Amino acid sequence: MNIRIRPYQEKDKPAVLHLLRKSTPRYFHPTEEDDLLIYLDEQLEDYFVALIGDGIVGSGGINYFPSDYKARISWDIIDTDFHGRGIGRLLVEQRLAVIQKKADIKTAEVRTSQIAHGFYRKMGFGLDSVEKDYWAKGFDLYQMSIHFKENR
Repeated sequence: MNIRIRPYQEKDKPAVLHLLRKSTPRYFHPTEEDDLLIYLDEQLEDYFVALIGDGIVGSGGINYFPSDYKARISWDIIDTDFHGRGIGRLLVEQRLAVIQKKADIKTAEVRTSQIAHGFYRKMGFGLDSVEKDYWAKGFDLYQMSIHFKENR
């Protein structure tokens, strides 16, 4: 299986929304679609899509907070038909590599739910805090981070 990652383009929006809808309500609350649209239209900094052939099977972004020396991995969405095939891992590794090239960033964080926090723990993120029903009822916030060594 050849997985390719490239920067998001405006024409990818319908496919990314389709991924979110396939993942709702198991991984995302229905109200989060509006949040994703706002993100794609107004808050996008670096966002990437994962492809197999010409089909988008995953996506994920990065937002930067240089005054806090951190970056946030955001809006990871993997096609539910492709879970467990390494797409999420590749997207996270690729974004961590991008983040580590920025000298002013010392920490990468992710805000996820109880459903996906185990995946990020396997990727090296540590748990910082939990807030019950943050995203919506039954969708808790798991704030996680990974710190980079000074000698990069």
